[in-house]
Parts: sequence; structure tokens; C-alpha cells
Amino acid sequence: MSPKSLRHFLRCLLAACTLAAASTGSLAQADYPSRPVKLLIPFAPGGATDVLGRLLATGLGEKRGQPVVVENKPGASTVIAASLVAKAPPDGYTLLLGASTTLTLNPAIRPSLPYDPLRSFTPIGMVADMGLILVAGQATPGSTLKDIVAQAKADPDKLSYGSFGTGSSVHFGGEMLKSATGIRMVHVPFNGSSPSLTALMGGQVQVAVDTVVATAPLTKAGRIKPIAVLSVQRLPLLPQVPTVAESGYPGFEMGTWFALLGPAGLPPAMQQKLEKALAEVANTPEMKKKLAELGLTHAYGNGAALKARIETELPRMRAAAARSDIKAD
Repeated sequence: MSPKSLRHFLRCLLAACTLAAASTGSLAQADYPSRPVKLLIPFAPGGATDVLGRLLATGLGEKRGQPVVVENKPGASTVIAASLVAKAPPDGYTLLLGASTTLTLNPAIRPSLPYDPLRSFTPIGMVADMGLILVAGQATPGSTLKDIVAQAKADPDKLSYGSFGTGSSVHFGGEMLKSATGIRMVHVPFNGSSPSLTALMGGQVQVAVDTVVATAPLTKAGRIKPIAVLSVQRLPLLPQVPTVAESGYPGFEMGTWFALLGPAGLPPAMQQKLEKALAEVANTPEMKKKLAELGLTHAYGNGAALKARIETELPRMRAAAARSDIKAD
């Protein structure tokens, strides 16, 4: 075979291989999913976020015709699970139940993350919000945010507020409250909601910022006092509790939220299939009811809405971290 004929043969062979690969890839996308899908949850089993993930897994599995298998990968403020998904092949068989901690808080306080909140993932959609709330011990005078602010201003640094960890959403919430109200409080981080709220009930801290899920049983039992929710609107679980904005600080907003993501580079057709399935699962009356029972708020949005939320919130969290010198442990 002459050199010219050989070159022609190799070009034809390469073109045929490329066409075959493209056809195989298209067929794989058309058949997706053809085997079980993994959903990584960056939290321990048993909590509201774990239940949320399992509800999603069941619903998505039913919609797409293949099981969605939950794997709990807690640790390092969701970094472990997020990095595993960021490094996974973009084939749609490894997904992440991400959180605002993953996508807007960690990047604000951790300079060397093994993932980028925007470039490392394919956004599939928003799932739910979890409200945060300022609560006070029964021994703490007053029952409104105005009362707490007056106490803090009368005796700066005497008030302590508990949180479930340095760099957590509730730590951010407490520091943003301090900035908005112009008060000084001492931050006391605990390793989880349970020790933080136990310290609140015991009088070791006067107030705490925590999730509505963790605090609702204690407020309903009269063991702690709800002061104000940090969300834009009042929460269905505690409709009588005003927002911080209603309490005299318009525009205040801080919360935590959850979203579904895949690795960066998911084919558009595959992303669209997942978005469609998520919308069908998240927007059913049954799912909305179950979210409310968990203390979560329905907050579905498509992949574009999730991307926009990250892009809007991340600069705000970076500014809050810089202003209050919030750093990871």
C-alpha cells in the first residue's frame, strides 16, 4: 500500500471510529439509566436531610425506571461527598444531594477545596429550604428580637449565642444578625444541635441560632423561646414566629437549602432527563406534604435557577465571612 493510500485508509478508519463512538454515546444517553444510580448524601443517616435524600431517591427511581441507591458519606462539612461526585465520570450514575454548605459556605471560608461550586458540577435543580431561627432560653429576659437587641446593647459581650459549629449556616446566621442589628454577642460553637440546645436550656448560652427542624419540638414543649426566623417569609412549622425582617431589619435573609447535582460535563440530554424527573418528583402534593412534615419548605427550581442561586449567594457569603472573620476549623 502506498503512503498516500495508507493515509487515506487511516483517515477513513479514524472517521469510522469517531462515528461509532458518537453513536454508542448517543445510544447510552438514549437508554439512560440502564443500571442503578448512586445518590450520595453528605450527612449521617437518620436526620431530616437523610430522609429528604431517600424520598428523592425513591421518587427518581420510580420516574426513571432504575433504582437510585443512597450512600451516606458524611464528614468535613459535606466536602467528602462533594469531592467524590466532582471526580466521578459524567455519565449520570453518580449524583449528589448538595447543600448551601457545599456550594456557598465552604467556598467562602475554605481556600483549598477539592471542588469548585460552579465548575465541578452540573446543576440539576433546587429541592428544598430549611429555615433557621433565633431562639432563647427560658431564663433569658424578653421574647422578641427587639428585647434581645436591647439587652445586648445595654451590656455588650454579655450575651452568648450557641451554634452547631464554626463555619456552619447557623454561625453565618448569628454573625449576620450581629451585623444587621449592630450588637455584640460571643459565639460559642458546639459539635451539633443537641449540645448547643442543651447548653441553651441549661443557661450556658443565652440565645442560639439553629434549624427550625431541631428547635421546633423544644419550642412547642415550652423549653425554649422562639424569637425570630431568619428566612424571608414565616415558616409553616412556626407560623406565629416573625421574621427578622418583620422585627425591624428589612432585607435580612439567611437560610440553608438542598439541591441535586451531577458531575460537571453531563451531556445536555441527560441533564434534561434528570431535571424533568426531579420536577415531577419535587412538585407532587405528596412530596410537598412530606417536606412540610420534616420541617422543610418546598423550593423547587431547575438547573438554571440553582446556578443563579449559587452565583447570587456566594458573594454575599464571602462578604459575610470577611466582615465577621468566619474561618473553617
